[in-house]
Amino acid sequence: MTDTHSEGQDARLRGALFAVAILFSSYQLWMAAFHPLSSQVIRAIHVGFVLLLVFTVSPPFKRSPSAGLAAAGRMLGWALGLTGFVFSLYHWVYEADLTARSGELIAMDWVIGVTLVALVFEAARRAMGWGLPLICGIFLLYALLGQHLPGLLAHRGFGLDQIVGTLAFGTEGIYGTPTYVSSTYIFLFILFGAFLEQAGMIALFNDFALGTVGHTRGGPAKVSVISSALMGTINGSGVANVVTTGQFTIPLMKRFGYSPAFAGGVEATSSMGGQIMPPVMGAVAFIMAETINVPYVDIVKAAVIPAMLYFFTAFWMVHLEAGRKGLMGLPKHECPDPWKAVRERWYLLLPLIGLVWLLFAGYTPMFSGTVGLALTVILIFGAAVVQGVQGTALRALFWVLLGLACAGFRWFGVGTFMAITVVLVVLTYVRRTGQDARRLALNALADGARHALPVAIACALVGVIIGVINLTGVAAELGGRIIAVGEKSLFLALFLTMLTCLVLGMGIPTIPNYIITSSLAAPVLLQLGVPLIVSHMFVFYFGIMADLTPPVALAAFAAAPIARESGLKISLQAVRIAVAGFIVPYMAVYSPALMLQGGGWLATVWVVFKALVAIGMWGAGAIGYLWGPLNWLERGVAVASASLLVAAVPLTDEIGLAAVALFLAWHAWRTRQGAPQGA
Repeated sequence: MTDTHSEGQDARLRGALFAVAILFSSYQLWMAAFHPLSSQVIRAIHVGFVLLLVFTVSPPFKRSPSAGLAAAGRMLGWALGLTGFVFSLYHWVYEADLTARSGELIAMDWVIGVTLVALVFEAARRAMGWGLPLICGIFLLYALLGQHLPGLLAHRGFGLDQIVGTLAFGTEGIYGTPTYVSSTYIFLFILFGAFLEQAGMIALFNDFALGTVGHTRGGPAKVSVISSALMGTINGSGVANVVTTGQFTIPLMKRFGYSPAFAGGVEATSSMGGQIMPPVMGAVAFIMAETINVPYVDIVKAAVIPAMLYFFTAFWMVHLEAGRKGLMGLPKHECPDPWKAVRERWYLLLPLIGLVWLLFAGYTPMFSGTVGLALTVILIFGAAVVQGVQGTALRALFWVLLGLACAGFRWFGVGTFMAITVVLVVLTYVRRTGQDARRLALNALADGARHALPVAIACALVGVIIGVINLTGVAAELGGRIIAVGEKSLFLALFLTMLTCLVLGMGIPTIPNYIITSSLAAPVLLQLGVPLIVSHMFVFYFGIMADLTPPVALAAFAAAPIARESGLKISLQAVRIAVAGFIVPYMAVYSPALMLQGGGWLATVWVVFKALVAIGMWGAGAIGYLWGPLNWLERGVAVASASLLVAAVPLTDEIGLAAVALFLAWHAWRTRQGAPQGA
């Protein structure tokens, strides 16, 4: 009887959690479409929902063997989550009073502020581990005690009321720019990806990738690269991509002879590239656009070529590895017809095409994302309504009329889509054909909310760092030191920036990594002559790479349970696969045309050509194979020739290309001769 009661209680709690997730997504959609509340209030309630979901998804004593303690932990989780949510409403209820006081805290402000900051720290720890909370805690201690430090690190000292006011009630703390972006663009695009995934986009991408390259040498690994690249166009979360595409690609690679560590490394590397793959890039891209005050489409343009080179790197490395180990692809007859998959699900591409068109037409990411999401929902319910309709003419007429109705958004706004959606949902009940579509929509709303949690809580907590940096001015002091180094050697300044990203990435994900490093290093690189977008993209790129480096590589550890291998071994393989791509951001700094930042199309073509050659040589040197095995001397020459192509200074390009030509001729001759090769 007790067990039955406990199971019933658990079911009710899971149902309540599902309902909260749907309510969270619905709230975000309403805010995106109509903006009925002020920005500060939207951010506060957004954080409140995040706290509620994090504490209910990951309650205290979750892994306790004691059923009673686990049940008590679930109740405590709901209590903490509801406290965070209710306290977040304080900004809405007392918005006018908080504005009038402007930093002068009353007793209730103290209670609300301190509690919310503490809950954000604990929620981040539960969602992401100790890394980011510890780093943010160090910054908080610096704000409290930094006046006692020696030398340039010492600040003038700040009262506790200033710190609490900045972190909990201002727009430079937990409700700063990252939370603003999280509560607007990021959530919307995550939800967009969740609806497309539920609608069958994963199957489309997997079938297309399997049909195009599955039968080639190393086909299963190449399928992983291509499917992850395609997933990156709709989902900017690397970890989410690992979990979705990896369920299919990792077992496939293992079945065809790849080691579990290498299979997991391929998937982790490929999936992380989704954060830099337009048009729906990772959260960092939206934060970057807001931080440096440029249109999001400019970030997209700058990322196009580096993203292509990133996936070319992964594709090339798995091709070489397959050649070295003699791994073949699937039999041709076992691979699906890629164009049949496109013909069957082509309509799923329409929202993505519409999103791209709107972005490049000059519309805001918020508007473009809202329209893209709305089109996806309408396609899902439209397909449910037309199900069972006989006659091609009637089906075509339905879709034409639906398209004309959707076109009304240009005159009547996004409310048009909501009205159409309501009509379609009602029609599914009338025709009794849309039960699956309604279930799909609810699951997508819940999945979107859950997928947004790690990003949202990271954005909230990293606001502590931003608040402390702005309050103390420590970034200017550290930046001055880096500038002094960079005046003597730009390469050394770039190397130190890269090293900072990689070291921070050992403990924290890409978003806070980018925010911390860009706050310190990007302004410095700008002063050293690096273009604004290029300097931030440099930090962003290595923030992605940091998620692959041990000991804490989030993407690798996400792949570990699927590959049935340790996250550390997967991480080491991921670094090996991605290493050739390390040269791309360096080349962009020395030749900004790689990111379409001036120079004309001839300069862009030239630097892309150099990048392809450099990646090719670096990859051959790292794997130890090209047309045949390479000995250590050949590997050294390959890497050296690639390195000469990075810096666009007199004679290095000429010498590098000449070295590449000689290497290729020598290696081709040795391969034809069949001479014994060293290991």
